[in-house]
Amino acid sequence: MSENPDAIILGAGAAGLMCAAQAGQRGRRVAVIEAADEPGRKILISGGGRCNFTNLHTAPDRYLSANPHFAKSALSRYTPADFLALVEAYGIAWHEKTLGQLFCDGSARQIVAMLGDEVAKGGGTVHCGHTITDVAHADGLFTVTTDQGRFRAPALVIATGGPSIPKMGASGFAYDLARQFGLKVVEPRPALVPLTLSGEEALFRDLSGVATDVITRAGKASFREAALFTHRGLSGPAILQVSSYWRKGDPIGIDFLPGRGTGWLLGAKQDKPRATLLGLLKDALPDRLAAVLAERLALGGMLAGLSDAALRDAENRLADWRFVPNGSEGFAKAEVTIGGVSTAELSSKTMEAKRVPGLYVIGEAVDVTGWLGGYNFQWAWASGWAAAQAL
Repeated sequence: MSENPDAIILGAGAAGLMCAAQAGQRGRRVAVIEAADEPGRKILISGGGRCNFTNLHTAPDRYLSANPHFAKSALSRYTPADFLALVEAYGIAWHEKTLGQLFCDGSARQIVAMLGDEVAKGGGTVHCGHTITDVAHADGLFTVTTDQGRFRAPALVIATGGPSIPKMGASGFAYDLARQFGLKVVEPRPALVPLTLSGEEALFRDLSGVATDVITRAGKASFREAALFTHRGLSGPAILQVSSYWRKGDPIGIDFLPGRGTGWLLGAKQDKPRATLLGLLKDALPDRLAAVLAERLALGGMLAGLSDAALRDAENRLADWRFVPNGSEGFAKAEVTIGGVSTAELSSKTMEAKRVPGLYVIGEAVDVTGWLGGYNFQWAWASGWAAAQAL
């Protein structure tokens, strides 16, 4: 097999398929090369199989990058409303779950099928099950050799994502390829990932399966969503969000009773002097969690018998309970990757490498990482669209 399209796109994920569809519909001949046996594998497992395909509250400040301004151009030119219009044009039913997160009512396969149709509409071809053996650049042409053929084109788009969820075939291939072409890579690390606990904090493992609404904090970042205790540590949306801002050795803080004003325990002492701390916590939290927190605070007996100073200290701990994770569950459980090809190497308008004409990097392979809740898909659509306008 030998093809000579106008552009070769490596990776048939969200960004690659969007780029192929848009470039093809602009009249470009596009070939997409995918190692897996079907396109869109991460799309298929996302959102519990229903694909959280965008977020209505998309804004540049909800993305992490060494250059926080880089994402502004692409995100402003291809918006959640643009992708939603495409979804509706295909008659795909959707709903808003929480916090602006949009999901398919049915299956994520509808999104993959839609993107496949869009690629076909532009005359593009998707080659699945191809193992890339070599990528070269000479005389203005990129040559991609696979175990099934050779492709040559004046433009090459890297859309192979990051190493998160390796069981889906994810790897650091994009970074190796970027380095081959002299592009710098910001150190990749797992993001949107459960955190692990050890030592004294491992006692919280007894709470495995317990979830509750909290506010989590790491540095200046804070999120109010559910946290889940696991046999290894902490998970749930609130923890996944804050994990992107956490660095090993640093603490994270959890407010177990969000919305409680300062002095609420002293107020309870006045209003319900015969109440116990355990009883108050059980009124607000799952019983098992309430029992563990009360035990750690070691304030038994009725509130009337406890000093105001002790109650203030308990309030403060419950509002900012400190955990020092010993790590995370790594790329195997990370939904995305922080870091990637440095934005300093790329045009924010076209995603083209500044020093390698014809080379583009899009999607998760770039050092742009969104919050949990559809933001990373929106970056994939927007960056793929931006590159397609320049191909």
